[in-house]
Amino acid sequence: MYDFHDLLTPETVLADNSAGTRKALFTHIASVAEPVTGVDAKLLADRMADREKLGTTAFGGGIAIPHARLDRPGAVRGVFVRLARPIDLGAVDELPVDLVFALFSPADAGGDHLKALARISRALRDAAFRAKLRGAGSADALYALLSGVEARDAA
Repeated sequence: MYDFHDLLTPETVLADNSAGTRKALFTHIASVAEPVTGVDAKLLADRMADREKLGTTAFGGGIAIPHARLDRPGAVRGVFVRLARPIDLGAVDELPVDLVFALFSPADAGGDHLKALARISRALRDAAFRAKLRGAGSADALYALLSGVEARDAA
């Protein structure tokens, strides 16, 4: 099982979010990330949007990993969102995205940032794991799956 307890908290895992656009998604992710990063939500959303201008972070299979570097010391942090309805984020396979793992790293966390991105990418490329994430009945069940905690889905 995958273990992201060092990147996520129960509060940073969201189920069935209704964001219908990239901007709405990034705004919501940023508002959730603000307390754990200590960085203003608008700046977080802007940084994700700036990174997206370099090329899409939606890599196919309904998955996106938007990420941003922050000019602030701290740990690498994440926000996981399962969307209620997939949205178009310009994925290379042209499929809409419903699973989003946003990553925020200090500017000086080069190796840690790349390791976290690779870990997330590896996990989300696993079709069986994606199916479990899509089938989880609640944010708590999603957190249990993502953090490696053994828990039963209450739904």
